Amino acid sequence: MSDELNKYAIDEGMEITLHFTLKLEDATVVDSTRDKEPATFEFGDGNLPPGFEHPLKGLVAGAHESFSIPPEHAFGQHNEQNIQTLKRADFGDEEPEVGLMLSFADKAGTELPGVVKEIDGDRIEVDFNHPLAGRTLTFEVEVITVKPAVTH
Repeated sequence: MSDELNKYAIDEGMEITLHFTLKLEDATVVDSTRDKEPATFEFGDGNLPPGFEHPLKGLVAGAHESFSIPPEHAFGQHNEQNIQTLKRADFGDEEPEVGLMLSFADKAGTELPGVVKEIDGDRIEVDFNHPLAGRTLTFEVEVITVKPAVTH
């Protein structure tokens, strides 16, 4: 690899290609690019939550790093107010089962994923928290390339 490729550090306006692995506290892999194409994105474009993007700043091609991302910088703390009780009729033809992930539209028409937590007759408790809310995650990265982003 030439020095030309190593001269750029990750910062605003840079296009980054990297492999990543996201793990839970017990080392369970939640997501990874290791078995597929690496991810390519522009730093600051919103593809990565800020808590995952911030520790990458300053890294160069060839870097292998591992970061611990607390819930407040990952997917937020678990919020009891995000657990809603719905009626069986709210599910239409869908038969709710505990653990089932369903998508609901809010008043604005935005899709909200929710997981069925409990079924009590016609009352169904659905958790709208992100499945990784409240979790500290390990974010392992291998930076492949860093280069100026091409703006169109």
